[in-house]
Amino acid sequence: MRTITVVTTAGRPDDISMLLAQKACDELGVGFEPRKKRSVVKISEALNANVIVAGKNRYEYYPKGANVPFFFHPNSAAFRLKRIDRGEHDPLLEACQLFEGDSFLDCTLGIGSDAMVAAFVVGKTGAVVGLETDPNVAFIVKNGMGTYDTSELPLTSCMREIKVVNTEALEFLKEQPSDSFDVVYMDPMFEEVIEESNNFEALRAAGSHLSLSEQWVAEAYRVAKKRVVLKAHYKSRLFEDFGFKREVRLTSKFHYGVREKKL
Repeated sequence: MRTITVVTTAGRPDDISMLLAQKACDELGVGFEPRKKRSVVKISEALNANVIVAGKNRYEYYPKGANVPFFFHPNSAAFRLKRIDRGEHDPLLEACQLFEGDSFLDCTLGIGSDAMVAAFVVGKTGAVVGLETDPNVAFIVKNGMGTYDTSELPLTSCMREIKVVNTEALEFLKEQPSDSFDVVYMDPMFEEVIEESNNFEALRAAGSHLSLSEQWVAEAYRVAKKRVVLKAHYKSRLFEDFGFKREVRLTSKFHYGVREKKL
C-alpha cells in the first residue's frame, strides 16, 4: 500500500488553522483529513500516511512512523550569524570562500541553516538557491522561511532572500549552464548519527537520504564557477572517493571538502 500525505489541523482548530490547512492542501496537491480528536499517530496508521499538521503558529510534518515532527526553525543559523557579525570565523564560510554578490547553490537544503549563513554573506546583490527533494520538507521550509517571525536581524532578511526549489539535485544541475553558480554545496545525510543533534534527528526521519554519485559531483563541478564544497561526517570516505580536499577539524564530527574549479 502506497504511503500518501494528508493535511490535518491541531486538536482544536480555529479559522486560521483551517486556512493554513487549505493552503497546504492546495500547494502540495493533497487531501484534507479532519482531526476528529484523533492523535496524529492514529491518523497516520489508519491512512498509511505522512501527516502535515496546520497549527496556529507553524506547520509540523510527521513522516509515516516518525516519533517527532519536523518543523521549521532557524536552528543553528541564529547564533552562527551573531558570531559572524562579531567577526568570528565560520567553517562553512571558510570552506566556501563566499563574498558579497556571489551566487550559492545548496543542493541539499534540509532545514536551511547553511543557506541562511550563505545568504547573509552574499547579501541582496547575491543569490542563494536551495534544493529539496522531498516536497513536504520543501513546503515546510519554504513556508517557514517566508513567515517565521523573529526580531533577530539579519536573520529575517536572510531567510526571505533564499529561493527554495522542490527538485532532485542532479536533475536541476543538468539544466543549468556551466559556471552558473559561484559555489555549489552539498551535504548528503550523514552515514553516522550525530547523537547531540536533536533537530537533525527530525530531519533524518523527514528528509530524503541521498547518495553522492560520480555524475552528481561531475555536474556540480561543471555548474560551479569557483568551487564545489562537500560536508560529511568525519569518518566518511566521500572526500577521498570523489576527489575532495578534506579540511580536517579536530574537534568537530563533520568535515568540509573542497574541489577548486580550475580556471
